[in-house]
Amino acid sequence: MLARAGRPDETRGPAPREGAAQVSEVQRARVLAAMVWVVATDGVSAATVSEIVKQAGVSRRTFYELFSGSEDCFLAVFDDIAERARKVVIQAGMLAGSSSWREQIRAGLSALLAFFDEEPLSGSFLVVDALGGGPVVLERRTRILGALTAVLSAGSAEVKSVTPPPPLAAEGTVGAVLSVIHARMLEEDRRPLLELLNPLMGMIVLPYMGRAAATRELTRPIPRPARARTPAARALRSRSGDPLAGLNMRLTYRTLVVLSAIATHPHASNRKIAETAGVHDQGQISKLLTRLEKLGLIHNSGNGQAHGEPNAWTLTARGHEIEGVLGI
Repeated sequence: MLARAGRPDETRGPAPREGAAQVSEVQRARVLAAMVWVVATDGVSAATVSEIVKQAGVSRRTFYELFSGSEDCFLAVFDDIAERARKVVIQAGMLAGSSSWREQIRAGLSALLAFFDEEPLSGSFLVVDALGGGPVVLERRTRILGALTAVLSAGSAEVKSVTPPPPLAAEGTVGAVLSVIHARMLEEDRRPLLELLNPLMGMIVLPYMGRAAATRELTRPIPRPARARTPAARALRSRSGDPLAGLNMRLTYRTLVVLSAIATHPHASNRKIAETAGVHDQGQISKLLTRLEKLGLIHNSGNGQAHGEPNAWTLTARGHEIEGVLGI
């Protein structure tokens, strides 16, 4: 179990300076990214303050200015990933419009599985690693499962037969779906989770709409993921492969958000990347992009300032791998 050490008195810093809030937020994000990486590579027990600050490139003093201990940091990562997953599911449901309960559930589940495939470290942290995160994390997890159970319970309104589903149908279905996803995440040769959409939907629909409806779910087309993450998934599955091996590059939050910005907006200009990544100094973004290009992580397909036109940056295959494994 993670340590619950409080912040020692000697780590208390002076009153924040003007502009320190932005620096603190960047440092906090770097620490959260480091927590995800340490847990993914070495397990929850290895997520000590010493290891986290080492990976994040911050001091212990900085860590304790942000978190009371490793458990507090773990909880912050859990909450961050859970909130992003919630937004993905809600957005998918909104795009489904006024569709039926079944279509709303299918849209949300499809988006969630795709999110886990897009961000395998985040998905494993939320589903697998959270089980070792301590009582506060487990309580938060139970609350999330309760909300999912309530959503499935709404399926009772679509029951066509006179026999309603059993009282624990929703709770049992949520548990079963989560168990299948958990098991798939632990596979040595992990396959895409999106492949589970149809059989999981069959499990969900069965107690509410019957065998015929559940069988129809098995033959429905599965949406294609927006972006393949095969190299990243392989690095995650091995749990021992270092995606930074042979790369003269330190794990930093700014690097991650810039790579993520380029992945989200391929062929983006320096200015667009800076706006997306929250880097306000154009000189800094230019230097970072030049460094990433030299490392072989990004490629410029634009004519650039020499021709009076903006740059157009895209990720290389190696860049996709790094961004996919380390991005949160």
